[in-house]
Amino acid sequence: MSDYLTTLRELREKALRGGGPKRIEQQHDRGKLTARERLAHLLDEESFQEFGALATHNITDFGMGEQRYPGDGIVTGLGKINGRRVAVFAQDFTVMGGSFSEVQSHKICRIQDVALESGIPLIGLNDSGGARIQEGVRSLAGYGEVFQRNVLASGVIPQISVMLGPCAGGAVYSPALTDFVIMTRDNSFMFLTGPEVIKSVTGEEVTAATLGGPLIHNCRSGVAHFVSENEHAAIFLTKLLLSYLPQNNTEDPPKVASYDPADRMEESLNGVVPGSESEPYDMHAVIDAVFDRDSVLEVQAGFAPNAIVGFARLDGYAVGIVANQPAHMAGALDIDASDKISRFIRICDAYSIPLVTFVDCPGFLPGVDQEYHGVIRHGAKIIYAYTEATVPKISIVTRKAMGGSYVAMSSKQMRNDLAFAWPTAQIAVMGAEGAVRILYRQELVKAADPAALERKYVEEYRRMFFNPFRAADLGQIDEVIEPRETRPRLIRALEVLRTKVQQNPAKKHGLMPV
Repeated sequence: MSDYLTTLRELREKALRGGGPKRIEQQHDRGKLTARERLAHLLDEESFQEFGALATHNITDFGMGEQRYPGDGIVTGLGKINGRRVAVFAQDFTVMGGSFSEVQSHKICRIQDVALESGIPLIGLNDSGGARIQEGVRSLAGYGEVFQRNVLASGVIPQISVMLGPCAGGAVYSPALTDFVIMTRDNSFMFLTGPEVIKSVTGEEVTAATLGGPLIHNCRSGVAHFVSENEHAAIFLTKLLLSYLPQNNTEDPPKVASYDPADRMEESLNGVVPGSESEPYDMHAVIDAVFDRDSVLEVQAGFAPNAIVGFARLDGYAVGIVANQPAHMAGALDIDASDKISRFIRICDAYSIPLVTFVDCPGFLPGVDQEYHGVIRHGAKIIYAYTEATVPKISIVTRKAMGGSYVAMSSKQMRNDLAFAWPTAQIAVMGAEGAVRILYRQELVKAADPAALERKYVEEYRRMFFNPFRAADLGQIDEVIEPRETRPRLIRALEVLRTKVQQNPAKKHGLMPV
C-alpha cells in the first residue's frame, strides 16, 4: 500500500507543477497567472474539488510519447464563489500551450454534464493555443462534444467564458455559445483564422490585436461583453457578474440586503431632460439615479453605444436594464443596437430577471447601408424578444418614442406589464416637421408663405402629439409620473409583478429572425 500511496502523491505533485518551473516562469513573464493560481483567486478558499487530475493523453499519439503531464493541460472541478456552488475549468498554457486534446474534451464535457445535472453555473478560464495537431480529428471531434453541451445548457445554467490568452480556430465557438465573454486587455485574442493565414489567403496584413483583440470584440464585433485591465480584474468581474445571476433557470436571482431607501426621490431627474428636443443628455445619469447606488453593471458598454443594457438592483433585487442612449446617434436603433438589445432581453428572460426599459428613441436609423444589411430583420429581433419574454416588463418613456421604435421598445403590444411616461415624453408616428410635410404637402406648395404655414402646422402637431397625455388618454400609457418618483414607482410595481405567471403557446421553438 505504501508504494501505491507514494506513486499517487508523486503524480499529484507533478499535476500541481503543470509544465514545470521554466514554463511557469515564462507564463508569469507574460503577465499571466497559471491555471491553478487563477482558480485560487476565483474560488472560495479550500472549496475546490478537482476531477481528472491524473488523466493523460494516449501514449501512441504522434511525437508525444515523452510529453505526458497529469491533467493534460487543463484543471477541472467544482468549487464555491461567495458560498455558491460552481463548476469550473481552467486551461493550463504551461502544458503544451494548453492545446486542446481529446482528454481535455473528456474533462470539460464531464464537468459540463455535472454542472447541467446539478443546476450550477459553469465558468471556463480559457488560455489555449488551439487544437492539438498531433491528435488530428480526435481533437476536432472533442470540440464538437463541448459545443453540443454548450447549446444544451444554454438558458438552463449561466455559462461564463473568461479569455485569458489566445483562442483561435474552432476554439472560439465554445465561448461564443456561452452567455458572457470576458476578455483581458493585453493577453487575450479571439479569431477563426490567424494573421498568417489571412495574409496567405487574401494578402491582407493584420496584427493579432487588430484582428481579434479585446477592443475589437468589445467595440466592433460585439463578441465580447466585457474587457478587463488584467486577470485579477477579470476574475473580480466574473464574481460580480455571477452575483446578478441565479444558479439555474428554475431559481430566482440572489437578493442582497437593501441599503438604499426604497422611497428615495431623486430631484435631479426632474431637470435631466433638456428643454430643446434636439439637445442630447446622458441616459446613464437617469439609470444611476434610479437604481440602488453603485449597483449598475453595464454589459457590452463599448458595442452599439446608442443602446445601453446591463444589470442593476432595485431594493436589493436584480433587474435587467434596456435603454436608448440619446447622447449617441440621438438614441436611434440600428443593426448592432438591435442585436445587443434582443440578446440581452433573452438572457434576462431565461434567468427570470425583470426588465426595465427607458425609451428615448427617434426611430430606426435610416440609410441605404442599414437597409442592405437587414435592419428590418435585425430590428424585428427586438420585437420578437420582448414579446416572447414572460418576465415582468416595465417601460418608462423619458422623451421620444417615435414610429416603429415606440412599438418595439417594450410597448403594451409587446406584452409589457406597465408603461410609465415622464411629462417630457413625445409619442408619435414621426417627428413634427416630417409629419407636416407629408400631411400638408399640397397646402404648403400652394401657400403664399410656405415657411410660416409650416411653422403653424408644426406647432399644432407638437401641441397635439408631443406629450404623453394623448397616449395616456387612450390607455397606451398607464400613468404619467414625475421623473423624481421613478425609483419608488418601479420598486412598488416590481413588488407586485414578482409573482407574475405568463405562458407562451406550446411549441418546440419559435423562429426568431436571426
